[in-house]
Amino acid sequence: MKNIVETSSGLSKYLFADDVNITVTAENITVGDPVQFIISDLNSTNVTVTDGVSDAPEDWAGEKYFFDGTTWTLNPDWVDPYPEPEEEPVEP
Repeated sequence: MKNIVETSSGLSKYLFADDVNITVTAENITVGDPVQFIISDLNSTNVTVTDGVSDAPEDWAGEKYFFDGTTWTLNPDWVDPYPEPEEEPVEP
């Protein structure tokens, strides 16, 4: 996997398969060949891309984990944007 990490915070922002083409420039990051989408707020000045990541957490989500190049650490401030709906209490 390819892991795009925000350098200043260490937050793992994006995770892609190794065969996905990622081009990082001073202006942005393009994903795919042909380009499938552009990440405008990240660029070569504020991210680190790590190739060959094989131990990403199964429940990985953008900004859920910090990654220092070796170790994954859960972000204590992460909030699930799609929480499981709470069940309605059943009255007897």
